[in-house]
Amino acid sequence: MSDGQDRAMDSGSPDQPDATLLVVDDDPGMLRAVKTILSRQGYRVLAANGVPQAQDFLKDTTPQAVLLDIQMPGMSGLDFLPILVQEYEDIPVVMMTAYATVETAVKAVKEGAYDFLTKPFENIDQVVNVVRKAVQHKELLDRTRFLENALDNRERYEDLVGSSAKMKEVFDLVESVSYSTATVLIQGESGTGKELVARATHYRSPRKDQAFMAVNCSALTETLLESELFGHVKGAFTGASTDKKGLFEAASGGTIFLDEIGEIPPSMQVKLLRVLQEGEVKRVGDTANRNVDVRTIAATNKDLQAMMKAGTFREDLFYRLNVITIGLPPLRERVDDVPALAYHFLQRYNQKLGKTLTGFATDVIQQLQNYRWPGNVRELENVVERAVVLARGEAVQLRDLPPHLRDDTFAKNSDMDDFGNLPFNAAKKLAVQAFEHRYLTRVMARTEGNISLASREAGLDRSNFRRILKKHDIDVGADS
Repeated sequence: MSDGQDRAMDSGSPDQPDATLLVVDDDPGMLRAVKTILSRQGYRVLAANGVPQAQDFLKDTTPQAVLLDIQMPGMSGLDFLPILVQEYEDIPVVMMTAYATVETAVKAVKEGAYDFLTKPFENIDQVVNVVRKAVQHKELLDRTRFLENALDNRERYEDLVGSSAKMKEVFDLVESVSYSTATVLIQGESGTGKELVARATHYRSPRKDQAFMAVNCSALTETLLESELFGHVKGAFTGASTDKKGLFEAASGGTIFLDEIGEIPPSMQVKLLRVLQEGEVKRVGDTANRNVDVRTIAATNKDLQAMMKAGTFREDLFYRLNVITIGLPPLRERVDDVPALAYHFLQRYNQKLGKTLTGFATDVIQQLQNYRWPGNVRELENVVERAVVLARGEAVQLRDLPPHLRDDTFAKNSDMDDFGNLPFNAAKKLAVQAFEHRYLTRVMARTEGNISLASREAGLDRSNFRRILKKHDIDVGADS
């Protein structure tokens, strides 16, 4: 994130020199006392002896919070409150009142004030805490507005979200290739959004009104994949009771997306190459060829060039697929996009779950940006969904994150390269946690959440594997 964005999102913290408060009270002694209390907390305090002077301050400065006395000569605090709420709706107003007018203060809160303090103050800490919460509320509103603007200003590309330089390169490339019919190969780690790029390419193309068909090539056996892609005729194999179109035929005029293309077996590679070269398919069990007009977009998280050199992926198919390559960066290489992505998912799950969360606490955003995200955007989405379910306040707090993201040391050292400043046992514990979570996330992403397959790859008993997943708060879903 740029320095300007940092300032936009961090303004309002009492550690920042530009965290400004406006205190309005006609009592000089009270004004000095409040200014002294809050200045010692690191705030810049503007002291106004009445509404006219407060209005003068507001011409040049936007404070993070206003402390406003209710009873003042001339225009009272109650008269000034609706003006502040209307003209400065994001600035929290804390009313200050004597005990005799507490009911009036409560009424003021109902009319838009953020909170109230009673005079004389019984406890300095109470003043500090109320002001700190008001400032944090303003900071949350500012951050939310910043993220909303980030999503509005073309940083949301279909369901792709990002404003980093690397994502802008992806957007520009999608824009450039959408109107051609050239085959596209999308490369990137699991969870980076390869299908979203494929859909964005299709829906910005002249084929947008035609079908978009997607298939995960690693999820089907060779026989089922051939039937799924090319179709079959009645009686072609046991269970083939009717003729069936394949996805290439169904997508004719539109786009087919072949995910995990590196997983298709050699015999299927030959048949796929023929479709790409000749523009025709042959259903399983049929002798006739059928012409198709399909744009092909493929995706993989594997190194196809290395597979080609190893003889497991056909060279001619690779070059037929690799006409245009779009490389998707992992989330750890575009941490500037994490806040906007998190807010995007917050909006989605607010709507889905009927919640009204307004954003994320400052320390939450920091943790999310510190983390390495081995599961990429998909993992971030899962974390935000969990947080929305658990959150009870107006914003997601650190307590709403999974355990491995709540620990500062773990989050900052999630690449396990700097535990030297910790005692041996503590360092070992964190290193094991980091390894286990990264390993489990990667193997679950690689196997598309299939616990049976993942446990076999890990060489662990299925029940023990599930137990370890639960320990790390990794969603195990239904038995698979």
